[in-house]
Amino acid sequence: MSSKRPVSPGAEEILGSYFPVLDHGFVALVDYMGTDECIERAARVSYGYGTRKASLTRGLLRYLRRHLHTTPSEMLELKFHCCMPMFIARQWIRHRAASVNEYSGRYSLMPMLFYTPSAEQLQTQSRTNNQGRSGTPVSPEKYAESVARWNEIRRLSRGAYEQMTSEDMARELARIDLPLSTYTQWYWKIDLHNFLHFLKLRVDRHAQWEIQEYGRVLAGMLKRVAPHSYEAWIDYDVCGARVSRMELDAMRRLVQVKDGAVVAQPGSLSAADLEGLGLAKRELVEFLQKLEPASTPDFELDLGQAKTAEWFADEFQKAVPKVDKLPE
Repeated sequence: MSSKRPVSPGAEEILGSYFPVLDHGFVALVDYMGTDECIERAARVSYGYGTRKASLTRGLLRYLRRHLHTTPSEMLELKFHCCMPMFIARQWIRHRAASVNEYSGRYSLMPMLFYTPSAEQLQTQSRTNNQGRSGTPVSPEKYAESVARWNEIRRLSRGAYEQMTSEDMARELARIDLPLSTYTQWYWKIDLHNFLHFLKLRVDRHAQWEIQEYGRVLAGMLKRVAPHSYEAWIDYDVCGARVSRMELDAMRRLVQVKDGAVVAQPGSLSAADLEGLGLAKRELVEFLQKLEPASTPDFELDLGQAKTAEWFADEFQKAVPKVDKLPE
């Protein structure tokens, strides 16, 4: 039976496929409502559906993104099934404009799956970013010692959890000392406007690496659901930049425009010239970073990595503690 609703062929190809993230996590697109054409249709509602020209879809969506007309993008929604360590879930849930239903440790037994960073990712503290890592991995000896400590903490936490649940103690209390590395999962539904804001922050290089990994997979799914919206987001949000009044003043000294045309390129700006524009030291650093050459990211999904829902369900079931007696 063919569907009467708008369908995205790229989304249909991955619908229900589970893409691994980190060591035990995943993201799956389980449903979506709308396509690029639906955003255009909503934006053109004043003109009536009959006047819509499909050839103008890309141009209109880029115009909407460029001028921050976000309401039409709220007409497209995406629903995901996601699994992540609890400390990533706590960052994720800060984006409040979504519908969330999380795995219940009060109702179900928690799978004993824990996130372990790779040796490459266990790094020293950054000296310039108080909430990030430096980019320099710790020594192999320190990494091995850290993994041993994590494993011991998890062994004790798991032992306490399994002992209490096996003796019919309430699950809602048995879980309270499980570490933040424990995996949880949820269904997460969000409209495109809020999704693009989430992605902009979570694929940014300043975000924690682990949530960047989720952001990259989610962005790849967006590319399949709404390719024109994805392209505009890349061009105006990911690779674009906001500029201040002083930054515009700096650029006007390099490029003069009259009647819509460039009339002169006076030369270069010295550091003193830039400081004289009123930019604070950190603003100046960030302005220069905006002007540095940067490659355009491509969040294309590797379809060969996808697994079935049954595969992950089996892996999680293996990690659920075995108890002799379950509460009524």
